[in-house]
Amino acid sequence: MLCRKSSVKSRRGSVAVYLNVYDLTSMNGYAYWLGLGVYHSGVQVHGVEYAFGAHEYPTTGIFEGEPKQCDGFTFRKSILIGWTEMTLGEVRTVMEKLAEKYRGDAYNLITKNCNHFCNDACIKLTGNPIPNWINRLARIANLNSTKVRHLKMEEDKGCEGEKKKLKSCSNRFTNSSSDTSSSSPCSPPRNGSRSRSSLTPLSPLVLNNSNTE
Repeated sequence: MLCRKSSVKSRRGSVAVYLNVYDLTSMNGYAYWLGLGVYHSGVQVHGVEYAFGAHEYPTTGIFEGEPKQCDGFTFRKSILIGWTEMTLGEVRTVMEKLAEKYRGDAYNLITKNCNHFCNDACIKLTGNPIPNWINRLARIANLNSTKVRHLKMEEDKGCEGEKKKLKSCSNRFTNSSSDTSSSSPCSPPRNGSRSRSSLTPLSPLVLNNSNTE
Protein backbone atom coordinates (compact mmCIF):
# COMPACT_ATOMS: atom_id res chain seq x y z
CA MET A 1 0.00 0.00 0.00
CA LEU A 2 1.17 3.52 -0.72
CA CYS A 3 2.78 5.23 2.24
CA ARG A 4 1.37 8.45 3.58
CA LYS A 5 2.08 10.79 6.45
CA SER A 6 0.78 9.57 9.79
CA SER A 7 -2.55 11.11 10.82
CA VAL A 8 -1.73 10.83 14.56
CA LYS A 9 -1.71 14.30 16.02
CA SER A 10 0.45 15.59 18.86
CA ARG A 11 0.19 13.60 22.05
CA ARG A 12 -2.66 14.69 24.31
CA GLY A 13 -3.06 12.04 26.98
CA SER A 14 -1.23 9.27 28.77
CA VAL A 15 -3.19 6.21 27.59
CA ALA A 16 -2.55 4.91 24.07
CA VAL A 17 -5.50 4.04 21.83
CA TYR A 18 -4.87 1.47 19.09
CA LEU A 19 -6.89 0.21 16.17
CA ASN A 20 -6.42 -3.54 15.74
CA VAL A 21 -7.07 -4.59 12.13
CA TYR A 22 -8.01 -8.11 11.01
CA ASP A 23 -8.29 -9.70 7.56
CA LEU A 24 -11.69 -11.09 6.57
CA THR A 25 -10.35 -12.72 3.41
CA SER A 26 -7.05 -14.03 2.09
CA MET A 27 -7.47 -11.67 -0.90
CA ASN A 28 -6.43 -8.86 1.43
CA GLY A 29 -2.88 -10.04 0.91
CA TYR A 30 -3.08 -8.43 -2.54
CA ALA A 31 -5.76 -5.79 -2.02
CA TYR A 32 -3.97 -4.27 0.98
CA TRP A 33 -1.19 -2.92 -1.23
CA LEU A 34 -3.77 -1.18 -3.42
CA GLY A 35 -5.37 0.53 -0.45
CA LEU A 36 -8.36 -1.80 -0.54
CA GLY A 37 -9.51 -4.96 1.24
CA VAL A 38 -12.21 -6.25 3.58
CA TYR A 39 -11.34 -5.75 7.23
CA HIS A 40 -12.65 -6.19 10.75
CA SER A 41 -11.34 -3.80 13.39
CA GLY A 42 -11.47 -3.21 17.11
CA VAL A 43 -10.40 -0.36 19.40
CA GLN A 44 -7.82 -1.21 22.06
CA VAL A 45 -7.55 0.96 25.18
CA HIS A 46 -6.62 0.11 28.79
CA GLY A 47 -5.79 -3.44 27.68
CA VAL A 48 -9.31 -4.14 26.40
CA GLU A 49 -10.44 -4.40 22.79
CA TYR A 50 -13.92 -3.10 21.88
CA ALA A 51 -15.63 -4.08 18.63
CA PHE A 52 -19.05 -4.17 17.01
CA GLY A 53 -20.89 -7.13 15.51
CA ALA A 54 -24.30 -8.24 14.33
CA HIS A 55 -27.03 -10.22 16.06
CA GLU A 56 -30.82 -10.31 15.78
CA TYR A 57 -31.74 -8.49 18.99
CA PRO A 58 -32.35 -4.75 19.61
CA THR A 59 -29.56 -4.61 22.18
CA THR A 60 -25.97 -3.45 21.93
CA GLY A 61 -23.74 -5.11 19.37
CA ILE A 62 -20.61 -3.77 21.07
CA PHE A 63 -18.50 -6.40 22.77
CA GLU A 64 -15.11 -6.53 24.46
CA GLY A 65 -12.33 -9.06 24.33
CA GLU A 66 -8.62 -9.70 24.51
CA PRO A 67 -6.62 -7.44 22.17
CA LYS A 68 -5.55 -8.92 18.82
CA GLN A 69 -7.40 -12.17 19.54
CA CYS A 70 -10.80 -11.76 17.85
CA ASP A 71 -12.07 -15.25 17.01
CA GLY A 72 -12.69 -16.04 13.35
CA PHE A 73 -10.42 -13.34 11.95
CA THR A 74 -6.73 -13.12 11.06
CA PHE A 75 -4.88 -10.34 12.87
CA ARG A 76 -3.03 -8.07 10.46
CA LYS A 77 -1.66 -5.04 12.33
CA SER A 78 -2.12 -2.60 15.18
CA ILE A 79 -2.25 1.13 14.43
CA LEU A 80 -1.67 3.86 17.00
CA ILE A 81 -4.59 6.29 16.63
CA GLY A 82 -3.77 8.64 19.50
CA TRP A 83 -3.91 9.06 23.28
CA THR A 84 -6.59 9.71 25.86
CA GLU A 85 -6.81 10.78 29.47
CA MET A 86 -10.01 8.79 30.06
CA THR A 87 -10.05 6.18 32.79
CA LEU A 88 -11.32 2.66 32.14
CA GLY A 89 -14.66 3.64 33.68
CA GLU A 90 -14.94 6.70 31.47
CA VAL A 91 -14.13 4.62 28.39
CA ARG A 92 -16.90 2.19 29.29
CA THR A 93 -19.29 5.13 29.66
CA VAL A 94 -18.40 6.18 26.11
CA MET A 95 -19.08 2.65 24.89
CA GLU A 96 -22.43 2.57 26.68
CA LYS A 97 -23.45 5.77 24.92
CA LEU A 98 -22.34 4.38 21.56
CA ALA A 99 -24.37 1.24 22.33
CA GLU A 100 -27.55 3.25 21.75
CA LYS A 101 -26.49 3.74 18.13
CA TYR A 102 -24.72 0.46 17.52
CA ARG A 103 -27.36 -2.18 18.21
CA GLY A 104 -26.83 -5.70 17.00
CA ASP A 105 -29.91 -5.66 14.78
CA ALA A 106 -28.83 -2.33 13.23
CA TYR A 107 -25.61 -3.74 11.79
CA ASN A 108 -25.18 -3.06 8.07
CA LEU A 109 -22.14 -4.13 6.09
CA ILE A 110 -22.20 -0.94 4.02
CA THR A 111 -23.50 1.83 6.30
CA LYS A 112 -22.96 0.66 9.90
CA ASN A 113 -20.25 -1.94 10.34
CA CYS A 114 -17.44 -2.56 12.82
CA ASN A 115 -15.22 0.02 11.13
CA HIS A 116 -17.86 2.74 11.42
CA PHE A 117 -18.04 1.96 15.14
CA CYS A 118 -14.27 2.08 15.56
CA ASN A 119 -14.09 5.41 13.76
CA ASP A 120 -16.73 6.94 16.06
CA ALA A 121 -15.06 5.46 19.15
CA CYS A 122 -11.58 6.70 18.18
CA ILE A 123 -12.86 10.22 17.52
CA LYS A 124 -14.53 10.32 20.94
CA LEU A 125 -11.44 8.93 22.69
CA THR A 126 -8.66 10.75 20.85
CA GLY A 127 -10.19 13.24 18.42
CA ASN A 128 -8.60 11.30 15.52
CA PRO A 129 -10.41 9.15 12.91
CA ILE A 130 -9.24 5.75 11.70
CA PRO A 131 -7.26 5.51 8.40
CA ASN A 132 -9.42 5.81 5.29
CA TRP A 133 -8.31 2.50 3.74
CA ILE A 134 -9.85 0.49 6.57
CA ASN A 135 -13.42 1.14 5.40
CA ARG A 136 -12.83 2.27 1.81
CA LEU A 137 -14.77 -0.55 0.14
CA ALA A 138 -17.87 0.19 2.22
CA ARG A 139 -17.74 3.86 1.18
CA ILE A 140 -17.36 2.91 -2.47
CA ALA A 141 -20.27 0.49 -2.26
CA ASN A 142 -22.41 3.09 -0.49
CA LEU A 143 -21.58 5.70 -3.15
CA ASN A 144 -22.52 3.32 -5.95
CA SER A 145 -25.74 2.38 -4.17
CA THR A 146 -26.63 6.07 -3.82
CA LYS A 147 -26.02 6.67 -7.53
CA VAL A 148 -28.22 3.72 -8.47
CA ARG A 149 -31.04 5.02 -6.26
CA HIS A 150 -30.69 8.49 -7.78
CA LEU A 151 -30.82 7.12 -11.34
CA LYS A 152 -33.84 5.01 -10.45
CA MET A 153 -35.62 8.08 -9.05
CA GLU A 154 -34.83 10.07 -12.22
CA GLU A 155 -36.08 7.19 -14.36
CA ASP A 156 -39.31 6.99 -12.37
CA LYS A 157 -39.82 10.75 -12.72
CA GLY A 158 -39.23 10.51 -16.45
CA CYS A 159 -41.73 7.69 -16.83
CA GLU A 160 -44.33 9.57 -14.79
CA GLY A 161 -43.82 12.64 -16.95
CA GLU A 162 -44.34 10.65 -20.15
CA LYS A 163 -47.46 9.02 -18.71
CA LYS A 164 -48.93 12.44 -17.90
CA LYS A 165 -48.17 13.69 -21.42
CA LEU A 166 -49.75 10.62 -23.01
CA LYS A 167 -52.81 10.95 -20.79
CA SER A 168 -53.13 14.63 -21.66
CA CYS A 169 -52.86 13.89 -25.36
CA SER A 170 -55.44 11.14 -25.04
CA ASN A 171 -57.91 13.47 -23.32
CA ARG A 172 -57.42 16.19 -25.90
CA PHE A 173 -57.83 13.73 -28.75
CA THR A 174 -61.10 12.49 -27.23
CA ASN A 175 -62.40 16.02 -26.74
CA SER A 176 -61.57 17.03 -30.30
CA SER A 177 -62.76 13.87 -32.05
CA SER A 178 -66.00 15.61 -33.12
CA ASP A 179 -64.02 18.31 -34.96
CA THR A 180 -61.53 16.64 -37.30
CA SER A 181 -60.52 19.97 -38.86
CA SER A 182 -58.90 21.21 -35.67
CA SER A 183 -55.36 20.16 -34.88
CA SER A 184 -54.26 18.77 -31.53
CA PRO A 185 -50.99 19.86 -29.87
CA CYS A 186 -50.06 16.16 -29.87
CA SER A 187 -50.83 15.65 -33.55
CA PRO A 188 -48.04 15.58 -36.14
CA PRO A 189 -47.66 18.70 -38.33
CA ARG A 190 -49.97 18.78 -41.35
CA ASN A 191 -47.08 19.31 -43.75
CA GLY A 192 -45.90 15.80 -43.01
CA SER A 193 -42.66 16.80 -41.26
CA ARG A 194 -41.92 15.22 -37.90
CA SER A 195 -41.24 17.50 -34.97
CA ARG A 196 -38.10 16.58 -33.01
CA SER A 197 -38.32 16.90 -29.26
CA SER A 198 -35.95 15.45 -26.68
CA LEU A 199 -37.53 13.01 -24.28
CA THR A 200 -36.84 13.28 -20.56
CA PRO A 201 -33.55 11.35 -20.01
CA LEU A 202 -33.92 8.00 -18.29
CA SER A 203 -31.67 8.33 -16.32
CA PRO A 204 -25.91 -5.01 26.74
CA LEU A 205 -22.48 -3.76 26.43
CA VAL A 206 -20.56 -5.74 26.93
CA LEU A 207 -21.23 -9.08 25.26
CA ASN A 208 -18.27 -11.36 25.29
CA ASN A 209 -17.51 -12.36 21.69
CA SER A 210 -20.92 -12.02 20.02
CA ASN A 211 -21.13 -12.72 16.29
CA THR A 212 -18.86 -10.26 14.51
CA GLU A 213 -18.93 -9.15 10.92
